[in-house]
Amino acid sequence: MNWNRDCAAVIPCFNEAAHIGQVVAAVQKHLTKVIVVNDGSTDATLEKAKFSGAEIISLAKNSGKGAALQTGWRRARELGCRWVLLLDGDGQHAAEDIPNFLECSESTGAALVVGNRMENSGAMPVLRRGVNRWMSQRISKLTGVNLPDSQCGFRLAHLETLGNLKLRANRFEIESAMLVAFIAAGKKVEFVPVQTIYENGVSKINPFADTFRWLRWRLAQRVFFRACKTMRVP
Repeated sequence: MNWNRDCAAVIPCFNEAAHIGQVVAAVQKHLTKVIVVNDGSTDATLEKAKFSGAEIISLAKNSGKGAALQTGWRRARELGCRWVLLLDGDGQHAAEDIPNFLECSESTGAALVVGNRMENSGAMPVLRRGVNRWMSQRISKLTGVNLPDSQCGFRLAHLETLGNLKLRANRFEIESAMLVAFIAAGKKVEFVPVQTIYENGVSKINPFADTFRWLRWRLAQRVFFRACKTMRVP
């Protein structure tokens, strides 16, 4: 694989002026194509991202992480890429872990490689760790596949497969929706250990609205998963 030719990094961000410049610079050491999707930020995120040298796509208003990611990977396909590396713009994902994703895809043939923070979960806030484990257990039961860290946004995905999947998740449930859709389509999913980095920042997740949205999404997946298992994505 020629990863610099065939893979683009997509970084969705909302009000990440304090981190986005450093995140882009770190990613550019591994991949030359970096797309920042500015999801209606009201701070200096746009200016900082432009200064970093990344390609910028700005959404007129905050549309949610899922919408920002889908905008980014559509642009990656326009650039002729076959793969997309997804990571957050808040500095939670260490760019030095990127080679692990690329190597895992090459050695296993996985169409989706997801970061696994749970081998070093002690660095994760207690509430997030508990919610992540609970959600991961629910999705593992639904799919019949062991998914140790279903909520990690650090992942490498095959673009053609993404383009063929019907993902109706515009916000934080996008991570769960991707996993379920890839597995339902019969695509191989692997996990790689990644660093667990948390600062004393305010989470963009609304503990009530986003949890309710995720629960509503999961209820719908029972029918979706059974239907998709009969239709394999080429």
